[in-house]
Amino acid sequence: MTTGILIEGLRKRYGQGDTAVDALKHVDMQVAPGEVVGLIGPSGSGKSTLLKCLGAIIDPSAGRMTLGDEVIYDDGWKVRDLRALRRDKIGFVFQAPYLIPFLDVTDNVALLPMLAGVPNAEARQRALELLTALDVQHRAKAMPSQLSGGEQQRVAIARGLVNRPPVILADEPTAPLDSERALAVIRILNDMARQFQTAVIVVTHDEKIIPTFKRIYHIRDGVTTEEVGEGRAIG
Repeated sequence: MTTGILIEGLRKRYGQGDTAVDALKHVDMQVAPGEVVGLIGPSGSGKSTLLKCLGAIIDPSAGRMTLGDEVIYDDGWKVRDLRALRRDKIGFVFQAPYLIPFLDVTDNVALLPMLAGVPNAEARQRALELLTALDVQHRAKAMPSQLSGGEQQRVAIARGLVNRPPVILADEPTAPLDSERALAVIRILNDMARQFQTAVIVVTHDEKIIPTFKRIYHIRDGVTTEEVGEGRAIG
């Protein structure tokens, strides 16, 4: 049975002895396949540290993390190749799109599966299917500099989904967007989560999108609490 995301008693300590700082003290989270949840909290609360632990970018200090059907951390990494884990099981969507300026839209999306060994034609076909689902297929041959901000973000979402990961981590994906485009991005993430049964965590301060979440995790001083969100319909 696929879990989505399951975090149990996660901790992260920086430093040793008297200078030690507990960035994460006790984090419990669960996100089902096909679900989008919000993660909110003040600056310095541990949001970025949590995403970096989940994204296998930094080492937690204790706890357990399950992504999809695999325990990836249990008081130590259970996965040998963390780079392959990030490439194959985790999609990242950032505040800035970080598109490669000298590749066209299709190859920006197709690059990850190509690096994973998918034949070029199949990778580009997979990219085109996602660009079509996100309604930017007409920009498939455009360069990133020719896209609007909203189009760039849609391409970034396609890139995050192209390897069909069980998990998407979105860090302030709507911060640079106006209300209409911000809600469009959240609608896309919800549609894609349902279609591909992806578990999605959205870190945000954006008051425009917080009412759309059915469940919200608050993090403060390295500890998470859960609340039921409004789950307001989008658009």
